[in-house]
Amino acid sequence: MASNMDREMILADFQACTGIENIDEAITLLEQNNWDLVAAINGVIPQENGILRSDYGGEPISGPAFDPASHPAPAPAPSSSSAFRPVMPSRQIVERQPRMLDFRVEYRDRNVDVVLEDSCTVGEIKQILENELQIPVSKMLLKGWKTGDVEDSALQESLNQNFMLIITHREVQREYNLNFSGSSTIQEVKRNVYDLTSIPVRHQLWEGWPASATDDSMCLAESGLSYPCHRLTVGRRSSPAQTREQSEEQSTDVHMVSDSDGDDFEDASEFGVDDGEVFGMASSALRKSPMMPENAENEGDALLQFTAEFSSRYGDCHPVFFIGSLEATFQEAFYVKARDRKLLAVYLHHDESVLTNVFCSQMLCAESIVSYLSQNFITWAWDLTKDANRARFLTMCNRHFGSVVAQTIRTQKTDQFPLFLIIMGKRSSNEVLNVIQGNTTVDELMMRLMAAMEIFTAQQQEDIKDEDEREARENVKREQDEAYRLSLEADRAKREAHEREMAEQFRLEQIRKEQEEEREAIRLSLEQALPPEPKEENAEPVSKLRIRTPSGEFLERRFLASNKLQIVFDFVASKGFPWDEFKLLSTFPRRDVTQLDPNKSLLEVKLFPQETLFLEAKE
Repeated sequence: MASNMDREMILADFQACTGIENIDEAITLLEQNNWDLVAAINGVIPQENGILRSDYGGEPISGPAFDPASHPAPAPAPSSSSAFRPVMPSRQIVERQPRMLDFRVEYRDRNVDVVLEDSCTVGEIKQILENELQIPVSKMLLKGWKTGDVEDSALQESLNQNFMLIITHREVQREYNLNFSGSSTIQEVKRNVYDLTSIPVRHQLWEGWPASATDDSMCLAESGLSYPCHRLTVGRRSSPAQTREQSEEQSTDVHMVSDSDGDDFEDASEFGVDDGEVFGMASSALRKSPMMPENAENEGDALLQFTAEFSSRYGDCHPVFFIGSLEATFQEAFYVKARDRKLLAVYLHHDESVLTNVFCSQMLCAESIVSYLSQNFITWAWDLTKDANRARFLTMCNRHFGSVVAQTIRTQKTDQFPLFLIIMGKRSSNEVLNVIQGNTTVDELMMRLMAAMEIFTAQQQEDIKDEDEREARENVKREQDEAYRLSLEADRAKREAHEREMAEQFRLEQIRKEQEEEREAIRLSLEQALPPEPKEENAEPVSKLRIRTPSGEFLERRFLASNKLQIVFDFVASKGFPWDEFKLLSTFPRRDVTQLDPNKSLLEVKLFPQETLFLEAKE
């Protein structure tokens, strides 16, 4: 239970949001809702048309009662392709210069927020949307604009003002004090009055509007209302069907007697309309063009006509119907990543049902239903009025959902249409979670959509978990495969390097052997070409040379003093020391004998009668 201080705050907030100045009335409404502020506000101004939820703080804010310090923004009804609706700012002081306009553009399942100064043009908005949505400006159609342009400063000030409308409900003699921004339209006022009085806009009979208020799309600031307060009176006008029926009864004096006890008409009365309205609307629908051609070549063309006809009958505020085949709809809703999946809502229309017009205009086109479907569902539609289209859908239904669902739809009576099928995609099949008939209310429809969403969310969480685990396993497997591949490549590289190394060693060994064989052949040829060693006692002078090798061994041989120095070189080479790799040095004096002329005799180079030389490898 709220304390006295809390109740005073709740009472102040309640009066600020609803514009109810009578304290006793405000306390009575709060006590009826057990001092629940949100419930009390929704009871006075229903959420469909009167409550907007702030994108910043999450607190509900009354639609008509804008903060005068807030900058105005156009607030048209959303359309099937694109629409503008305001993004409500948090309560803060906003500078008047420059004034910023916030737009939210809805296109299919995407929302684009556009923030511009009031001096910008529509062309600049289209340029931004072209970059965001990839739609050419030439093919872009923006719906939902308010008529009239804010040009002069006086009109700008009027748009920022709040108008207090004192509206008297004639039938019940009750007054409503409603606050509206100057940028609100007459149509918005009538919709809010419908929420309070249950009188549909088309049945409202008004008194007190200025003569200049000729168009429902006109802003209050332009309509000529008295500021700050203006009195209006609203009542219910008789429908054309009621007037015609009364005139026929007066002229013919015929009384209609029903054999039933009246229970058959309870469903129609639940929608807040009379019997004349329901049947009058049904008969008028029969005179309109069909929702869908009977033998369309492809489903996409049929749904284009369905969407256009639906908009012409019930307005642009309706669910965004997916244009394409049922299989393409499955791909969009089910066959994507688990986080991106959505429920599928299949709307089955039937023009011959008395419930169709009421269901479409008051439930399927309710802003709360349209918004909820847009955020959480992919919506697809089909018209079962024609037998050919009915048979075509039953064939699709039998193929995708099974014979049980097809038989259920086949056995539905005409007066039970329209139908709303809620479908959830599963791993192996598509499951129909709910079949909603036309004799329902907005609250019941919303509750059943939310119940289906709870089931879907639980399944989606499991699917996301399974998908994440599967992706984790696949990532581990990919990492293992990559590591194995790299290991194989490393092993192959090592093996190839080893093979190259062995081949290189073999090649070098072959070269070495060939060089040794060549050197051995040269050595043998030189050894064979040497002249015979002279004896110590010889008639010719003999020179005895003692040559020390790098290993410390000595080579000794006698040569004729007349032998050329080249013979000494050949002898050293025949022992394995070629003169191009080794140099032959003398000790006293130290000189490099290999630098001497090899054609000179030993006597000429003074290697006589004996000399000790040593070999040294060349650098």
